[in-house]
Amino acid sequence: MADRFVLGVNYWPRRKAMTWWGDFDPGEVAEEFSIIASLGLDVVRIFLLWDDWQPTPDTVSPACLDHLITVCDTAADNGLKLDVTFFTGHMSGPNWAPRWLLDSSAAPAAPGIRQVVSGGRVVASHYRNPFTDVVALDAERLLLRTVVGACKDHPAIWMWNLGNEPDLFAWPPNAEAGRAWVRHMTAVIKELDDAHPVTCGLHMASLTTDNGFRVDQVYAETDVAVMHTYPMYTPWARHPLDPDLVPYTCALVTALCGKPTLMEEWGGCTAAPGQPSQTWEWTGYGQPQRQFMASEEDLAEYVRAVLPRLLDVGATGAMLWCFADYAPELWDRPPCAESRHERFFGLVRPDGTLKPHAQVIKEFAATQPRVLPARQQLELDINADEYYRAPNEHAIRLYQRYRQALHDGGGKAR
Repeated sequence: MADRFVLGVNYWPRRKAMTWWGDFDPGEVAEEFSIIASLGLDVVRIFLLWDDWQPTPDTVSPACLDHLITVCDTAADNGLKLDVTFFTGHMSGPNWAPRWLLDSSAAPAAPGIRQVVSGGRVVASHYRNPFTDVVALDAERLLLRTVVGACKDHPAIWMWNLGNEPDLFAWPPNAEAGRAWVRHMTAVIKELDDAHPVTCGLHMASLTTDNGFRVDQVYAETDVAVMHTYPMYTPWARHPLDPDLVPYTCALVTALCGKPTLMEEWGGCTAAPGQPSQTWEWTGYGQPQRQFMASEEDLAEYVRAVLPRLLDVGATGAMLWCFADYAPELWDRPPCAESRHERFFGLVRPDGTLKPHAQVIKEFAATQPRVLPARQQLELDINADEYYRAPNEHAIRLYQRYRQALHDGGGKAR
């Protein structure tokens, strides 16, 4: 798939969500991977929920490893490849911490932690920093060596991923420490498997905050650059369905790190079928929450608008968040209980029927898109060190310049 514009989806089962490794149903995975394949998608991103995978720091769950082999087999049977994400970690609002990492006396590992889930329940505890804690680092190496060693030759493996928005789980002491962690963990994988690429799933906060994971430094150590972007979470987006923000962040990552960028997460949450776009308000995590919910039709038009723009900036692919809306029986559990909008991010509804934007993706896949030379580029007027002295200010300023270049007819935004 070197020259193919990769199309994929981030996956949790619609009837299990984050409990699937402990309540594994191979028939469910087969059914849902068949739906994914029917849309013409190439890649499924899966997440190894850390607490399930390492019940103790010196063990890896044999059951989870068996389940992963089944997932790999099912993917291969459906012509799909897997983006396997380790150390999950942060997911959809809560932080899912391994029980052995919990430490009530520890300082918060990252700013703004909303909720900690461990052992399948919400806990009132902090946890040690996995980027500095000796026990955690040993556990991380064990997990990588066990999973990569078992699966590296499976035809379904596409890419190894060192985390999901890791700064939301913990911050390294500084950017140098973040880069060193990525370098070391990439080397652990490469010792066993030099055939498959490695990445780290950074999101837009790594473009707007010096959080220990600078995109220029992290992606100097990995094979692939990726980004996760949502205008609905971005105060300076033109509106919650701004179709230029997602491709802009790919162009910005590429300008900072020098590598073409995969849009690994993007999409939006939807209101009920037939309802217009609206804004929801509720109380979650003890705080007022406010979230734009697109009509199904408006989200479909957003997806239709973003895809060709990603081709214009030379992006290597697009992976939607996420496969399915979650079944109502999950709504009183993390993450759905507090993050109500997380219930409705899917390509498919809880009954398995397709939303309109799934059809848009299917039609786009049928055109067999290829990665193109960037028609719309962003050239930095500062170096990366200068950028990260005021990253949010520069991200906003450069977006305005990018938008002006679009208005002026495309080409390089200087």
